[in-house]
Amino acid sequence: MLYAILCYDNEDVVCSWTKDEDAAVMAKLAVVQDKLRKEGRLGPVARLLPTTAATTVRKGAEPLILDGPFAETKEQLLGFYIVECETLDDAVTVAKDLAKASSSNGSYELRPIGFYAAPEGRAP
Repeated sequence: MLYAILCYDNEDVVCSWTKDEDAAVMAKLAVVQDKLRKEGRLGPVARLLPTTAATTVRKGAEPLILDGPFAETKEQLLGFYIVECETLDDAVTVAKDLAKASSSNGSYELRPIGFYAAPEGRAP
């Protein structure tokens, strides 16, 4: 089963890190990523640009296009991982490893992926 691990945090805090602070966090996260990659379980990983770069399309009779995410939360979605895990417990373990590697106080939301366009050579 593939799991999306969504990384939430306060982007004002994360975006205020110095280059050295950011590099230190990325180096810790790279350790977790390298382990998953060697195990053949790591899918795409993305770090999203700040919410100030977001655009929202709201459903309705006529779709409404808005600048910004308009999320009603104190934490923003900052990035995500796609990880192959046999069980939810395995996915929770990966999220715990990512949380230990990060120096922030955010959260990780896990969602099983029911459908995806598999990378070439890989069955969904």
